[in-house]
Amino acid sequence: MTDALKRLSDEGVAIWLDDLSRKRITSGNLAELIDQQHVVGVTTNPSIFQKAISSGDGYEGQLTDLAARKVTVEEAIRMITTADVRDAADILRPVFDATQGQDGRVSIEVDPRLAHNTRATVAEAKQLAWLVDRPNTLIKIPATKAGLPAITEVIGKGISVNVTLIFSLERYREVMDAYLAGLEKAKAAGLDLSKIHSVASFFVSRVDTEIDKRLDGLGTDEAKALKGKAALANARLAYQAYEEVFSSDRWAALDKAQANKQRPLWASTGVKDPAYKDTLYVDDLVAPGTVNTMPEATLEAAADHGEITGNTIAGTYEQARAELDAVEKLGIAYDDVVELLETEGVSKFEDAWNDLLKSTEAELKRLAPSEG
Repeated sequence: MTDALKRLSDEGVAIWLDDLSRKRITSGNLAELIDQQHVVGVTTNPSIFQKAISSGDGYEGQLTDLAARKVTVEEAIRMITTADVRDAADILRPVFDATQGQDGRVSIEVDPRLAHNTRATVAEAKQLAWLVDRPNTLIKIPATKAGLPAITEVIGKGISVNVTLIFSLERYREVMDAYLAGLEKAKAAGLDLSKIHSVASFFVSRVDTEIDKRLDGLGTDEAKALKGKAALANARLAYQAYEEVFSSDRWAALDKAQANKQRPLWASTGVKDPAYKDTLYVDDLVAPGTVNTMPEATLEAAADHGEITGNTIAGTYEQARAELDAVEKLGIAYDDVVELLETEGVSKFEDAWNDLLKSTEAELKRLAPSEG
């Protein structure tokens, strides 16, 4: 096994695990990944929790207690998920302390059914921050139109945020603007900006999945030659936008007040097409000040045969722009693709949350004490 993950970390990429379960916490596996695989953070989402809790491993004791108390299914889910996040945050606390709060982070998402409701998202974010009650938590807020003002409001209250489900370059710029506006609010309120952190989760593989499908539909040699290029091009241009925003005069004023940059986080980095190398979205998205959150299979692949050759984003912007333009010229509308992906992303998390509600409700009924 190579030490590709150490090389990746040395290049300034924070390695986060895109998975969490109670078994991973109690077995010592999470601590082992931190110790041996350079993992410095954990992300969760409704799909991950649905898979973990539905497997039942390690949750029956807490579910039995919750059933005895006759709590609602929504309350049960929040008690279970926040317990996992709290325990994971405690395991990662030494990393948080060693990196002055930049890493050692665990993310937990607001109820995905609130994605188009600004006020409810803000209220939920405050509640989650209070429930978990760990300084190394990030509250995940989706980058929907309603999510943008919620990001500003929540950051303005001093709560650290992981902005999720970003697909488009335009929306990414709006996310960075929302973050800066939140920092400005926090500064005006006299809060310590050095304690506020954020990442912007820019989704990668799903862009290739959708655009490749449309390129296959065209079937021409020109279309085939562009397969597997759009996702990397999109992410690289996002990094260009990040460099521009965080070298602006507006940022300089916040930087003087000890604010932290909002790091780009590469999400959805598991390769969906077996024709592509399984470390594609790791090896080819190396740049300082980024986070790569990987499902375990991708983490293991990167550790085993990742090819980390230094910064693979610098100097690529012209080519990346040309590749996205070439896709557009074939009649595949970028705006249409990213809008569809955002809609599907929110919908998939809603579906996972609803499945989690159903399976948890069934467990609470099964474990409910008999009357008398």
